Amino acid sequence: MKIPSWTKFVRGASLQRDFDEARQLLGRYVKEQTLAPLKNLGRYVLWGVVGSLFVGFGTLMLLVGGLRFLQDVFPVFRGSLSWIPYLIVVVVGVVVIALIARRAVAGVPKRRPRTP
Repeated sequence: MKIPSWTKFVRGASLQRDFDEARQLLGRYVKEQTLAPLKNLGRYVLWGVVGSLFVGFGTLMLLVGGLRFLQDVFPVFRGSLSWIPYLIVVVVGVVVIALIARRAVAGVPKRRPRTP
């Protein structure tokens, strides 16, 4: 009596082996499809936060420099009018914050089709 060829695939098969293979497959899938993208996202967020801090600090330094410029160059802003440079710098700062907020809320701009 000849044994069918498909029985060699069944021979030695067990539920435990199938479970172990499924667990290994799931583990590899989780590592490749979730952990690696999360690591990349973490790097992206980290560099975004660092860049935002630098831009914010630079903007603050520009505003303070503008204040000192107004106070030094224009002698009319001395004495009883010394509050005007502060008001100007605050208004400019609020405009900058409004522009940044508007851009952040707007999201990614849509590309316009190129015209030849």
